[in-house]
Amino acid sequence: MKTYNILSIDEFKTIIENNSRLLGIDPGKKNIGFAICDENKKVATPLKVLKKSKFEVLIREINQIIKENHVQGIIIGNPMNMDGTSGKSSQSASDFAKNLSKNITIPITMWDERLSSEGSFKVTKELGTNASNRVNKLDKNSAAFILQGAIDYLSN
Repeated sequence: MKTYNILSIDEFKTIIENNSRLLGIDPGKKNIGFAICDENKKVATPLKVLKKSKFEVLIREINQIIKENHVQGIIIGNPMNMDGTSGKSSQSASDFAKNLSKNITIPITMWDERLSSEGSFKVTKELGTNASNRVNKLDKNSAAFILQGAIDYLSN
């Protein structure tokens, strides 16, 4: 299985250029949320949500996002258990990353996303967004929350 482009976050940090955009992905059970950051890697912005469907369709969508936005790296949320161990969801995210690495050549890394959904839900609540709107945008907001955590780490 060819997964040469899945790196640790520290390896990822050494390879990613200073002025490059990154794509954050929150692979959920039903939906996949996407977020993107600016070239300076300061702010993550929610991008879109795709319903899970055939993997080939997803690969086409991701390649289109990469091409249109000049993305040079991908951060995939890794839903670790609260005690730091890997569970079913974490294994699913890891499998997603491995499958993605067979079809995407830019660097990929995993980022611990414990509480990202809860965090993004709380942030949008504080902004006064109504509950149904928060739920509809949860996946892309979670992707932005994951990406923001990773770019904050990368900038230090």
